[in-house]
Amino acid sequence: MRGVVTLSRPLVLEAPARVEDGAGGFAEVWEGRGTLWAEVVARTGREGAGEGARVARAAYRITVRAAPQGAPSRPVPGQRLRDGGRVFAILAVTESAAGPGYLTLWAEEEVVA
Repeated sequence: MRGVVTLSRPLVLEAPARVEDGAGGFAEVWEGRGTLWAEVVARTGREGAGEGARVARAAYRITVRAAPQGAPSRPVPGQRLRDGGRVFAILAVTESAAGPGYLTLWAEEEVVA
């Protein structure tokens, strides 16, 4: 099933990196890997309890242009996409039904209420 994909939303791809914390340990920071133009479609949402707060989670299907395996611009699970203050954690990456030139990212956004 090939469909029309509208890549109209710029998202920054971020990957986790470890940096020394100056006390013999490490801290995790997020490094930008570039901007990907995407189509973002909301799927489902739910509310639950977090650590001392209510947390809303929403699932998204995000479509981006495909990049070769191993390329730094190809998203992988464990990375995230940022849109200003919004963060979409990438859970899985699949080939897109829209065609061979696209990837589908299954992502989740968490918002503390």
